[in-house]
Amino acid sequence: MTVTLFIPCFVDLLYPQVGIAMVRILEKLGHKVACPEAPACCGQPAFNTGYWPESRSVAHKVLEQLKDAEVVVIASGSCGAMIKVFYPELFAGTPHEALAKAVAPRCYEFSAFLANRLGVTELGARFPHKVTFHDGCHGLRELDNKQPARKLLSKVKGLELVEMTAAETCCGFGGTFSAKFPQISTAMGEVKCASALETPAEYIVSNDSSCLMHLQGLIDRQGKKMKTIHLAEILVSQ
Repeated sequence: MTVTLFIPCFVDLLYPQVGIAMVRILEKLGHKVACPEAPACCGQPAFNTGYWPESRSVAHKVLEQLKDAEVVVIASGSCGAMIKVFYPELFAGTPHEALAKAVAPRCYEFSAFLANRLGVTELGARFPHKVTFHDGCHGLRELDNKQPARKLLSKVKGLELVEMTAAETCCGFGGTFSAKFPQISTAMGEVKCASALETPAEYIVSNDSSCLMHLQGLIDRQGKKMKTIHLAEILVSQ
């Protein structure tokens, strides 16, 4: 099939290797990949802070880009939830409501697309390290994506998944939340980091680069050696 990628703005600007890894995996599986150059933001920052008209002006451009897509794969549980779950709410009662409802069912977070839609868990990846997994809030609570990433990680040669106690606890990033409430955000992130550091893991893995960016910053400031890595980067490792 033709897979249209939605690459979030922070992945596009800060973690392009995540999008590249996704393309390599999808093409390896025999799919054609399309990746619109713009827009690169789903409108979630404005949506979360109550600026819904401004969010709609951004989100409408996304809908226009995705309206003819056969299937949309998104490099983030957070942005995935925005398009799949919150767009129908955002556009309710507007001329674009029908389009939002038509696009939403065709959207998948990356791990869910592989494991649930394609039924693929074995990609021939090799990553000889101990890792622990962070469940991003939107992917876990809005998309119910607890198992797909773990199924994929279980097939990676040499990898050992060591679950942390606070796997489902919010990391404190929350997009604009971390800017509006930096002290609370930092405290939440430190709780998450402490839970990860209690394990023997070398890496924190997640489906969300935004969460990983937040956690890596806190870990680095603590002078710890643990690293963060997106699931797609592991699945493309040989």
